[in-house]
Amino acid sequence: MAKNPADSLIVMTELVLPNDTNTFGNLMGGRLMYWMDIAAALSAQKHANLPVVTASVDNISFENPIKLGNSVHIEAKVTRAFNSSMEVHMMVHGEDLVNRYRYKSNEAYYTFVGLDPFGKPAAVPALEPVTEAELRLFEGALRRRQLRLILGGKMKPNDAAELKALFQL
Repeated sequence: MAKNPADSLIVMTELVLPNDTNTFGNLMGGRLMYWMDIAAALSAQKHANLPVVTASVDNISFENPIKLGNSVHIEAKVTRAFNSSMEVHMMVHGEDLVNRYRYKSNEAYYTFVGLDPFGKPAAVPALEPVTEAELRLFEGALRRRQLRLILGGKMKPNDAAELKALFQL
């Protein structure tokens, strides 16, 4: 039975403490990626109703640092489900609680695989986007998946029809 992206929404909030920062007083990238992995796993597990494992992490670009004392808001939700894998989109914002200012820190895509009781890939429910934004993410997920498979050596570039269509007129 298909689900919609809102069914998998996870919003996680953390406070940046001294142990989370580098010498510049910014949140360490590794700590943020750890929190993002947790939020994405919760989202994927919520969608699949199965245990999940991280299969890949796409490029994470840090647009704005998150400072000591600020809060981190991670919104994660499934953008597309394939056979046993799911793409999870995350949007990360920092928030200066004293000055009441919220700003985008980064955005990323993680891929998770649902597992059966024996630790083997298991089928996950389909995803039906509802909003225009969800539809755009859903449609782009196939191209992003093909790119991941090519970079991982699991697909030949000539077999990536959706991706090739971007470059052919």
